[in-house]
Amino acid sequence: MTPTLCWHYPPLQAGILCRRYQRFFAEIELTSGDRITAHCPNTGPMTGICQVGAPVQVSYHADPKRKLAYTWEMIFVDGTWVGVNTSLPNRVIASALAAGILPELAGYGTQQREVAYGQERSRIDFYLADHPQQPPAYVEVKNTTWAQGGLALFPDTVTMRGQKHLRELQWLRQTQPDTRVCMLYFINRGDCDRFAPGDSADPTYGQLLRAAYNQGVEILPYRFAIEPTGIQFLGTAKLVL
Repeated sequence: MTPTLCWHYPPLQAGILCRRYQRFFAEIELTSGDRITAHCPNTGPMTGICQVGAPVQVSYHADPKRKLAYTWEMIFVDGTWVGVNTSLPNRVIASALAAGILPELAGYGTQQREVAYGQERSRIDFYLADHPQQPPAYVEVKNTTWAQGGLALFPDTVTMRGQKHLRELQWLRQTQPDTRVCMLYFINRGDCDRFAPGDSADPTYGQLLRAAYNQGVEILPYRFAIEPTGIQFLGTAKLVL
């Protein structure tokens, strides 16, 4: 399919990664030669992408209420830009849903965020309704940056929260058979055309994902190309279970 632009970045500044520390901080040398401390909006291990010396892009925010004026947005590794800012995927998906860009989820007239559901006090990322032909849809979103040779993998560490969400999606499928239940993976790099669960990092998650799929939960691994100018939707990756 033709790539579709679905997100514009503000003007970004280039630099190189000097180090990431205490999870939330990154020391970056800008092309101007200035060394800055940027907020790292990714609390995970960032497996395979946190490479010292790699090119990065940061955004600048003049808000005096912020502790750090810069936010680390992306890093260039393995010949591609990879998104670092984990607060972006849900915003990008919201924009793409409103624009009707995502083929399996196009046509819904109503979009609600953070709707309570489940037995374990969860909140679904998106509840979609008012489609002329499709039933309402519950959509959970997960961001993935770990890759091995064109294969995107999630998770890259044990995720109890992710396991809980898969249990909740199975519960939804069993108790609300007339609705759609979707697990959407935001592949935050443009060099992957396949997706699989990260069994080596969290085998329990992989087991739960396969069980959810067998019960009718829709698995939607969506590909996105990340560039300093914006984010493009590339289509759906092949699911490898």
